[in-house]
Amino acid sequence: MFVEYFYYLKERLPVSITEYMTLLEALNKGYIRNMVDFYYISRSILCKNEHHFDVYDIAFYNFFKDANLQFPEDIKQEIWDWLDKNIDPKELEEMGINFQELVSNFNLDKMQKEFEKLMKEQDDEHNKGDHWIGTRGTSQFGHSGQNPMGMRVGGGAGMRTAMQIAQKRIFKDYRKDIVLDTRQIKVALKRLRRLEEIGKQDELNMDKTIDQTAKNGGDIEMVFEKRRKNNVKLLLIMDVGGSMTPFAHLVNLLFSAANQMSHWKDFKYYYFHNCPYDKLYFNAQRNPDEAIDFDDFIKKYDKNYKCVMVGDAAMASWELTERYGSIYYYHRNEMPGIYYMRELANHFKKNIIWLNPEIVPEKWMSWTRKQIASIIPMYNLTIQGIEESMDYLRKAGIHQFTTVERFKNYPFPSPKYY
Repeated sequence: MFVEYFYYLKERLPVSITEYMTLLEALNKGYIRNMVDFYYISRSILCKNEHHFDVYDIAFYNFFKDANLQFPEDIKQEIWDWLDKNIDPKELEEMGINFQELVSNFNLDKMQKEFEKLMKEQDDEHNKGDHWIGTRGTSQFGHSGQNPMGMRVGGGAGMRTAMQIAQKRIFKDYRKDIVLDTRQIKVALKRLRRLEEIGKQDELNMDKTIDQTAKNGGDIEMVFEKRRKNNVKLLLIMDVGGSMTPFAHLVNLLFSAANQMSHWKDFKYYYFHNCPYDKLYFNAQRNPDEAIDFDDFIKKYDKNYKCVMVGDAAMASWELTERYGSIYYYHRNEMPGIYYMRELANHFKKNIIWLNPEIVPEKWMSWTRKQIASIIPMYNLTIQGIEESMDYLRKAGIHQFTTVERFKNYPFPSPKYY
């Protein structure tokens, strides 16, 4: 039975034979006397991380109680098959939707419950409808439709206004090895430096040596100084996937240039999607086991680090304003995205900037972009933008007029959870 249970768990959790043998050892030594003991001891041995507890609980109940509970990541395969189609944009029709009414009556919690209800009830493909999970309709669930306040299931990003997505998106890490076209970016990044003298006076200063020799009428006088090294510590935090996909090459260039430079005293990088929440990730796959808690991140990196955030700031407004507003259906962020933006800005003070690869006139900027720009100084991800942002960081914002001042009076909804 325990062998079967091990293989059942292995389908869902990263359990190993070593942990299984440890569990058998606990059984043999008499530490487990009943099912309650077995549950707690087996969970402590087989679960490497508390993030696995929910999945473990469902697996335990299904295996030993013959239950049929649905795992969080499970979505009916039939629905994926229906949705996994190429949609001709010409098929989309004008449907006369009252967007303002949808926005004013929107309820995120109600949408999530309705999605789970439909998942249990739907047994057929639906297109151009207003209720079931499908495509090209006004329903809140599916893709390629006309509802701006819905949950995307399958398909690709369209209007970039989906409140949530009910799938796990696997993104690619930005590359470290790009060489072509990074020279100009490196030159721009080198504006950010704070040189400090280190070690002994063993480095020849050729200019001063020539100058002093000339003053001595030709008698050579060698002038030595201490070596100088850049003392800047840099954090690069990058939005990845979704609406950032068209800008992947540009961000690759930036990341590759920053990563190749021996210019920094310390260089670290993290990933997020749309908005930082309670975790920042070590890679683009956003695996919870390969992440740092936001609070730990703030403690680990003091305010002397220079923080560069990269993203298009394009998302549904709910991600900034609402608890549980994360675009990922199974992610429950207790605080809205704007809270984490403000925490970063308050922590790093004048040592944080935002680089945006999407260059648009100010009058066309999205609401979310203006909100973020009112908190963190935002620059275009261009050579000029990088140079200006590095000057801002180097001078600690002194005599700099940024987007924070420009958008400081931009309206924001009444706070709910922050």
